[in-house]
Amino acid sequence: MMFVPVNTTLRRFRAETKGYITLEAIIVMPALLWLFAIGWVYFDVFRQQSVNQKANYTIGDMLSRETDAVDDQYITNTRRLLRKLTRTKGSDSDLRVTVVEYNVDTAAWEVVWSEKRGNQPVLRASDMADYAARLPEANAQDQLIIVETWELYQPTFDVGLDPFEIKTYSFTRPRYAPQLVFDAGAV
Repeated sequence: MMFVPVNTTLRRFRAETKGYITLEAIIVMPALLWLFAIGWVYFDVFRQQSVNQKANYTIGDMLSRETDAVDDQYITNTRRLLRKLTRTKGSDSDLRVTVVEYNVDTAAWEVVWSEKRGNQPVLRASDMADYAARLPEANAQDQLIIVETWELYQPTFDVGLDPFEIKTYSFTRPRYAPQLVFDAGAV
């Protein structure tokens, strides 16, 4: 007989449809906001990676169409263009432009010139071993323009993703001239 009131109370509780939406919202809202923040950050990471790669391709295409020699000011302005295209600030983005030429005698790519803007070093001949597998087969004296960019990405929300560097890389053959020349003495 003792169980009859308990069973009756449980049936009434189960049948009750009145609730406190405010209390339910207080319980569920933090989890929903946290899931939204995670989705936002990861979407933004992939979006920024895509933006950086497209900016890299644009700069490579721009350089490949150049028929005149480029100079220090041209490379500096190219970094400014990179920052505009990727919407980064000041020192958050770095650029390195390198022209390499294929040497048939050594069957290897050699650095013709390399210019950088930002904190990354210029590409040296000793670094070319790291690039050999990523560059295509070529004929004697073929040239490639290698464009590399770096951006320090800061997540908008703290969802367990630390700041990291987005690096993009592309290579392009010169289109309208057999080579891209750098003129260090130009004013």
